[in-house]
Amino acid sequence: MSESNNKFGNIYVSHHAIATIACQSTLESYGVVGLAAKNLVEGLAQVLVKDPTLGVDVHYDGQTIKIDLYIVVEYGTRITSVSSSVADNVAYQVEKALGIPVSHVDVHVRGLRISNPD
Repeated sequence: MSESNNKFGNIYVSHHAIATIACQSTLESYGVVGLAAKNLVEGLAQVLVKDPTLGVDVHYDGQTIKIDLYIVVEYGTRITSVSSSVADNVAYQVEKALGIPVSHVDVHVRGLRISNPD
């Protein structure tokens, strides 16, 4: 959990809030079909409870944020270009919203999907 103090009081930002920002930024990126489960247990948990931060893992060490993203990419797009674009977009949006530096964003491509077979 991130904590910030100012003259008006304290501000606390949870990992869930950071993950939600990262999730929305990822889904807005070109070439991303969706987010994927990190492992089998998370995939089964998603069936039972719909979590909007599926496929996002946030680590905060008190100074910087590290984000791991697990995505599904549109078939026919360049995976390296999509991954780089997602990483840049997520880092920018999180830093813009929170004012906390993002050390790095790791993008793990879990699969490809064809959206229009015609």
